[in-house]
Amino acid sequence: MVLRFFLFAVAFLFVSCTELGERDNPDDPHGINFRNSSSSGERSSSSAASPPPTSSSSSVAVVPSSSSSVPSQVPSSSSVAPPPPPSSSSSKPSSSSYVAPPPPPSSSSMAAPSSSSVAPPPSSSSSVPSSSSVATPSSSSVGSVPSGGKGNDISKYKTKQIGTQNWMAENLNYAVAGSKCGSDDGKLKEENTSNCDTYGRLYNWVTAMNLPASCNSSSCSGQIKAKHQGICPSGWHIPSQDDWDVLKTAVGGASTAGTELKATSGWNASGNGQDTYGFSALPGGLAYSSDNFDNVGLTGLWWSATEYRASDAYYQVMSYNYANVSSGSSGKFVLYSVRCVQD
Repeated sequence: MVLRFFLFAVAFLFVSCTELGERDNPDDPHGINFRNSSSSGERSSSSAASPPPTSSSSSVAVVPSSSSSVPSQVPSSSSVAPPPPPSSSSSKPSSSSYVAPPPPPSSSSMAAPSSSSVAPPPSSSSSVPSSSSVATPSSSSVGSVPSGGKGNDISKYKTKQIGTQNWMAENLNYAVAGSKCGSDDGKLKEENTSNCDTYGRLYNWVTAMNLPASCNSSSCSGQIKAKHQGICPSGWHIPSQDDWDVLKTAVGGASTAGTELKATSGWNASGNGQDTYGFSALPGGLAYSSDNFDNVGLTGLWWSATEYRASDAYYQVMSYNYANVSSGSSGKFVLYSVRCVQD
């Protein structure tokens, strides 16, 4: 009996092992590792396929593909490295071809010139004009030298002591290259040389200051002396902002200085002043390099030796319809009148 049971158990184990081996056969449709790429069902989670073997005699390795859109062959690691997978940003141009849009302009770039647009003052070695630049017009001025005028001989001009200062009592009429005579108010035509005898000549800032033409667009503060002669007669200078302030204070303050300083004739539209102190301010107007003249007979504007910034300088203005004297700033290229004050 015991022998029969033992033989039955051995036979049962033999049959079971045989069936289990057959079920492990990947080609057996009843096996747990059965592989069939045409099957529509899902493969068992326990049937992870081992990596395909590579051949040392071939440069490519065959890998199973789950999609017909992916090539069935890719270069093996022994030949060419596989390309990286596309990034999530593949819809945008690559970094090598994508150009970022420029940043929006900063608020400071719309309100005022950047600090890089203002030229630094020249070095101290160029701060003092050479002696040859004194009492002669700047060689950098544009245009031919006109004839006529009174030159810069102070003996040919009226002068007047006002407070602690001694001023020219008429506008400078020194014919230098680049200077002009104002034309009739509001009309665009060539200069009227007869106006020079009444209103003097008009000068841009660098001509009045006798500085290089580059100073019209660059700061030249290092070349401006405390009493800067410019094209004024010897012993006289272009008034600074401080000089103009002293004058306005001496005649009762800026708010009424226009009435006190304007001449009693020569101003249009009943704009004459009282000329209380003999300054005899006259309205020479202004001009541009294109011979566009404006406000002759209505407005008087005089340069100051003080820079406002690289391309601008201060001026003083009197108008036919105002009692005050105002201070402003403008581009150095505009042409204004010149009055000189004694050193």
